[in-house]
Amino acid sequence: MRRFTCGAEKQYGGPPPYQQGSSQYQGFGGFARQDPPPPRGADPQLWSWFASVDKDQSGSITADELQRALVNGDWTSFDLDTVKLLMNIFDTDRSGTIGFNEFTGLWKYIKDWQGVFLHFDRDRSGTIDGRELEQALNQFGFRLTPQLLVLLQRKYGSVPVPAAARGYPAAAAPGITFDRFVRACVVVKQLTESFSALDTDRDGWVQLNYEKFLETVLTLP
Repeated sequence: MRRFTCGAEKQYGGPPPYQQGSSQYQGFGGFARQDPPPPRGADPQLWSWFASVDKDQSGSITADELQRALVNGDWTSFDLDTVKLLMNIFDTDRSGTIGFNEFTGLWKYIKDWQGVFLHFDRDRSGTIDGRELEQALNQFGFRLTPQLLVLLQRKYGSVPVPAAARGYPAAAAPGITFDRFVRACVVVKQLTESFSALDTDRDGWVQLNYEKFLETVLTLP
């Protein structure tokens, strides 16, 4: 069964080369499938992937359809929170689904993040460890303290960390898969931008009452 994957062709099982009229695109799962013709000017390969993700052929993709289609390099599915974050970014008309034009932006976004992930996954483990995470965030302009880096690893690591193990060193923290790496970086960016908007005098301090604090956090995707 064809899968719309999140990884580069070799490591993540990306889309196979598309050839116009190729028999591999004439059916789906061994059964004949008649996908609707692509819109004028649309990339045929990208339209083929969109149609394969749009299981009910509604012309738009739901969060559930997107989650079933996206997988990491170890073939684990994207977690739902990351899928919802992507939906929120690219559902520009706030319909709750993603149309083909929105899907085109999402596809490019994921491909761009693949390059970032592969660049910082120095040991080619398929996950991002603490040192690689620090290097990535520093490159993005976010210099976090060691304590915050450990918290990020614990929150977004691919294996849940039991409460009893919260004192373990940062080096022992679980690696971060592609989907969680994207989410961690986007969340840090969003929180930093929200803080900067409140820090009007740029002194690194913000005075918030409880209501304003909740409002700031709850309005984040």
